[in-house]
Amino acid sequence: MSLTFDTKHFPIIRRQTSIKIDSKDPDAVRKLRLNLSSLLKERFRETEQNLVVLCIGTDRSTGDSLGPLTGTSLKRRLPLLPLFGTLEDPVHAVNLAAKIAAIKVMVKNPFIVAVDACLGEIDSVGDIDIGADPLMPGAGVNKSLPVVGDLYVSGIVNVGGFLEHFVLQNTRLSVVVKLSEIITEGLFAVFSPLIEAKKVCPIKKSGVY
Repeated sequence: MSLTFDTKHFPIIRRQTSIKIDSKDPDAVRKLRLNLSSLLKERFRETEQNLVVLCIGTDRSTGDSLGPLTGTSLKRRLPLLPLFGTLEDPVHAVNLAAKIAAIKVMVKNPFIVAVDACLGEIDSVGDIDIGADPLMPGAGVNKSLPVVGDLYVSGIVNVGGFLEHFVLQNTRLSVVVKLSEIITEGLFAVFSPLIEAKKVCPIKKSGVY
């Protein structure tokens, strides 16, 4: 049975307090690590909350594949990291609400870092946008989807505001891959020490922690 995947969950970033990092900056990974570490230090209560990474998107659309590409790469490098959203098991507009509900059942007091692609202004394409706010899927295309996340990391893959489906399908894969590589490296640098210090716990086989 064939499935139709809705790519209208894309947000267009228009935040006033976000931190933008140019993916072409040779120091992009370090800047991402430092800024995300700072936000986690401010927001994440490690004795009360359990960290979860939620990578949103689908490989059925080039522009929408940033999330699952990043999720797959990060899961390979950090298999103990509680992570949802990979190429094999993507989280997208169709199943987002159900996946959020499942996380709340499986994980006690989850602190969610949401990773997704987004559309933006022409001079922002290729930027990485991070902030201490929930991700607002669908805000740019009038699509009603659950707001999710305590922190977000978004990669601006293309220009928003018109013909979103066409834009997503015709997004350069090289842009998406470059963003995914930097985000993966940055998140690895942040989460690896937390896992080693046992400040991030893997999801148990029972599905609950």
